[in-house]
This record gives sequence, C-alpha cells and structure tokens, in this order.
Amino acid sequence: MEDSHNATTTAIACDLYGHCQISDQIPREIPKPDVHIITSGGQRIPAHRVILASVSPVLGNIIDRPRKHRSSERIIPILGVPCDAVVALVRFIYSSRCNEDELAKFGIHLLALSHVYLVPHLKQRCARAVGQQLTIENVVDVLQLARLCDAPDLYLKCMKFVSSHFKAVEKTEGWKFMQNHDPYLELEILQFIDEAESRKKRTRRHREEQCLYMELSVAMDCLEHICSEGCTSVGPYDVQPNKKRGPCSKFSTCQGLQHLIKHFLACTNRVNGGCSRCKRMWQLLRLHSSMCEQLDSCKVPLCRQFKLKMQQEKKGDDALWRLLVRKVVSARVMSSLNLPKRKKGATEGLNTVPSD
Repeated sequence: MEDSHNATTTAIACDLYGHCQISDQIPREIPKPDVHIITSGGQRIPAHRVILASVSPVLGNIIDRPRKHRSSERIIPILGVPCDAVVALVRFIYSSRCNEDELAKFGIHLLALSHVYLVPHLKQRCARAVGQQLTIENVVDVLQLARLCDAPDLYLKCMKFVSSHFKAVEKTEGWKFMQNHDPYLELEILQFIDEAESRKKRTRRHREEQCLYMELSVAMDCLEHICSEGCTSVGPYDVQPNKKRGPCSKFSTCQGLQHLIKHFLACTNRVNGGCSRCKRMWQLLRLHSSMCEQLDSCKVPLCRQFKLKMQQEKKGDDALWRLLVRKVVSARVMSSLNLPKRKKGATEGLNTVPSD
C-alpha cells in the first residue's frame, strides 16, 4: 500500500516538474521538494515553497507559519475537494497551464481554490469555463459560488441565465434550497429580473418614440417637398402637378400626405372640428410652422399664420408640444447625418401625432 502511495507521489512530481521544464523550455536540475500538500484522500503532493509563495500569497503565509518543531516537515492541508482538483491547482502554479478537461471536470472546485488561495489568472479561466457550462439544474449553485468567490462576470452571467429561464429554474431543487436557506439571494434575483424587465420596457418605448419622431421628420420633409416642388398629384398653385413624374425617394409618405391634403381641402366637417383626419393635418401644419426658419419664403400653407398666432399668445406653446418639436428637429438632424435607408410604410406615423 505504501509502495503504491509513493509511486503515485513520484508520478505526480514528475508530471508537475515536467510541465515546469516544458514551460521554461530550459532543462535544469529541479531542487528537492521542501513542502508537501495533503489532499482529502491522503495523497501527498511534493512541492517547493518558493514557487508556491511566488504565485499564491496565501500559501506563502501558510508556509511561513511557525512550526512546533524545526525538524518537522512543512505540510499544507488542502481538504474538501477532489485530489485531482488539487493536483490541477498545483500544476497551474508550476506551469500556468490548465487543460480543458480539467476545467470541465473540476471548474467549480478550481474556482473555489483559486479564490481561497488568491490565484487570479486561474480564477478568471475557471469563471469563464464554468460560465460556459451553465444549466437549468446548476445555475443557482453556480450563482451562490460566484457571489461567495467574488466573480462578478460569472455572477452577472448567472443572473441573466436565471432571468431568461426563470420558470424552469424556480422548479429545481437548487432554487427550493436557496429559498429556505438564502432568502437574500432570492431577493437579489427577483430585483434583477424586475430591473431587467423595466430596462427592456424603457428601451422598447424609447425605440418606438424614436421611430415616431423619425417618421414625423420624414413627413415634414415631404410636406415641404409637396408644397415647394409638387409631387405626383398635389403641388403649389403656380406649378402644375406632373403625373408622368416618377415617384420620389419618400413616395410612400408623400402619397399618404397627398391623400390627406386632398381630404383636408374637400372635407365639410373641418370647420366644426369633427374630422380626425383634418385634425392630423392641422397638427402637421402647426408642427411644420414650429420648425420652419423660412419666415418669408416658405410655401407651406398657413405657416406664417401659425407663427403669428404663436407670437400673439403670451404663454406660447405648451411644454409637451415644445418637447415634440425638439425631438423631431433632433431626429431630422440625425437623419441628415446618418442618412439611413427609408422604410416603406412611414405614413403610419401620421396616425400617431399627439392631439392638442
């Protein structure tokens, strides 16, 4: 029994020192080991205190502790984890190498060991490897370990995984155990999920608002184009509409505006304010007037009248309207800078203009 034990120890030593020589690429005589690491299975791993202390300050402090007898050998017990995980830790200390098989088998153990003994490079590799092995069943356990081992990247990845698979995760034994023994972590997870949902809603709402502002910006360009140059069926009074003219680059929006203008001119309910389409046309004309800087040369109908009306009113536009004008102006500027491809169906934005 003792012979096989010594043979295993010798094999481990040759493996460790072999890696050390390969990493240095300089064959040299290795000094005699002066420290032994004891694992849970009683395995003795020979090592050198100088190498251990140079990589792990915690191991260095353990080695420097005073001994009862000066003649007694230096022993470092590393218990509670598989023997092969301890061997992988020592091998990394000697060679800065850890193969994928070891990370797959002992990634969680090595993460804990690298945190306890302050081996940051191994800790980073283990955190990445464990993050790639997340499952519905183990994510809660890994999340608890990530919090204990101060691994923020792995912690965030676990949180996102739980948020994406919450219904399945809350049915696992790990979740039930956490509910009974770590309610604070459960609260952290629920808060993270709530904040993530809130961020998604804010992002979705912001994207929809930006799309609306961009559509209104396109509508303003089309309105100026129709009133100054004319399009297929509607144009300024001194220019005859040319039906043979090809569609403009924003024809889908221009076409919708032309239909709206024709209805506005012919509608009998416009005066009484009972027509919703006419109200949208009034709002577009008012929006143009709020944005227009051509005081005397603008050909858009009622532009000057709206400006005079706003100047006569001491209070001016309400805050929401001014905010809308600023957003549309900003969208127009961004559109001119980025020059994105126009999407068809932009006329849908005309139906969502805020009402007075």
